[in-house]
Amino acid sequence: MAITPRQDSDRLFPVVVKQKQIGADIVGRIIEESDKSKKDPLEVLISQNLITEDDVTHARSELLSIPYVDLYGKIIQRSVLNLLPRDLSENYQMIVFDRQGNEVSVAMVDPSNFKALEALEFLARKNNFIIKTYLVSEAGYKKASRQFATLSAEVEEALESSDKKDEDTDELEKITEEKGLEEVVKTAPVSKMVSVILRHAVEGNASDIHIEPIENETRIRYRIDGILHTSLVLPKYVHSSIVARIKVLANMKLDETRIPQDGRFRTNFDGKNIDYRVSTLPLVNNEKVVMRILDRSVIVLDLEKLGFVGRSLDMMKGSVKKSTGMILMTGPTGSGKSTTLSALLTIVNQEGVNIVTLEDPVEYYVDGVNQSQIKPEVGLTFASGLRAILRQDPDIVMVGEIRDNETAELAVHAALTGHLVFSTLHTNDAFGAIPRLIDMKIEPFLISSSLTLIAAQRLVRKICSHCKEKAKIPAGIEEHAYNMVKNIPKDKIPAGVSLTRPLVFYRGKGCARCENVGYKGRTVITEVLEITDEFRKIITSGVDIDRIRKQAEEQGMFSMEQDGIFKSLLAFTTIEEVVRVTRE
Repeated sequence: MAITPRQDSDRLFPVVVKQKQIGADIVGRIIEESDKSKKDPLEVLISQNLITEDDVTHARSELLSIPYVDLYGKIIQRSVLNLLPRDLSENYQMIVFDRQGNEVSVAMVDPSNFKALEALEFLARKNNFIIKTYLVSEAGYKKASRQFATLSAEVEEALESSDKKDEDTDELEKITEEKGLEEVVKTAPVSKMVSVILRHAVEGNASDIHIEPIENETRIRYRIDGILHTSLVLPKYVHSSIVARIKVLANMKLDETRIPQDGRFRTNFDGKNIDYRVSTLPLVNNEKVVMRILDRSVIVLDLEKLGFVGRSLDMMKGSVKKSTGMILMTGPTGSGKSTTLSALLTIVNQEGVNIVTLEDPVEYYVDGVNQSQIKPEVGLTFASGLRAILRQDPDIVMVGEIRDNETAELAVHAALTGHLVFSTLHTNDAFGAIPRLIDMKIEPFLISSSLTLIAAQRLVRKICSHCKEKAKIPAGIEEHAYNMVKNIPKDKIPAGVSLTRPLVFYRGKGCARCENVGYKGRTVITEVLEITDEFRKIITSGVDIDRIRKQAEEQGMFSMEQDGIFKSLLAFTTIEEVVRVTRE
């Protein structure tokens, strides 16, 4: 959330501190971090999960003497909602949420917007209304405004439109036989259905859309915060047309249903460009489609906002200040490795350096970075591409993944010959990267000379900040968590963490803002291994993982589980999430 202008923030900050009863020691630390990072102190408070956007809106409400309204979970009658045209609502971020006789209640994100006030004045004169204005957060407005259209209602409307348009046929399958699939997918109802499915996925912050043929239906599922949710069930007869429409958008072969296909397309919703990576898979009864959503407007390429804190954050930032060496991210597919590497790229992305990447596929476009995608079908692999990149006078190279001996050798060679190299490996933890490189026939002395840092990470769901409460957990889990962190020196323990027994953990009890799930968003838990001279001696003398682990502990490294325990004690996530991802 951007807090602007600065003078407003200066007035809001003390009000927020007072309302949320934030201690003087924390205030001092926040101001210090704000000065250091050049970020607004309110943004720092939000990024550290100490306040929410609504807390800032509450403070504005007090300063402006305008009542605050919470629209999360409020069902607005359609007749009331439509008192203000949808285009005006979207242009000025205001919404009618109640009516009592001729008294109309309007929630506004910016009550000082002169044009918005003029529009309300016109509405009042025209309809003899008395307007009462309220302050609402931007997130609260967006949530309420979705009531202009629901997924099921809009798709049902498109289906009804399809039925009316083709009154002589009962099913879309028959229409397909008569007109041909290419003609059907161009029709408004099918296009609208797909558009609605895409838009609601974007508005719901989904990362993936699954369109699946099941026995007598078509199921639409959205992956939100790593978990799949069924959002819509459609008649089976629309499945082929929806799949065909997506194939047209992604430039796939319409008549090819026997083999998997991959494609890509872009849409624009509310002025935002949204990219979709499409994959089809033939099943016994039809094709399944999965679309990965890449919304640049919500992509966070900032290490701190991704969840790196304290010493881990300092080591990550310090590693990219070096001009040579290799930085490796490890973890399973879907653990956020590519996002973290892209965040590192944004740190080093400057006018005076040549940055070239080789990815599969390119997920995040970074201005000023030369990004290339492998194409094995024409011979452009990670190995051949990396060989070509090294002839392009690069300063910094990012290789999407080290999968084989040849790519590993080239990456190590690049790191030893004056280049800073970023890449990923599929290992469960940071320590596993070293034996994996040895398995790829890289000599230990080359590994020790080239490696700068190895980081492993997992994504965990964040506790919804609006329904956060203390949680009761089994004594055995509390005991295990305490034993995991009790021997860590006090000066290494993150600020704000209390190890007083019994340990206090948190959960989200579920509310309208998190769809009663208790979680909203995701963050990383991580372990960061900085390769020091001591590590280099151990690696060169013969890789002994136990010795490396012991040395890491002596250097103050947190394991991924320890990092997760600290973040659960700080109410970023639940201890259940930490257990779930570290024991998979």
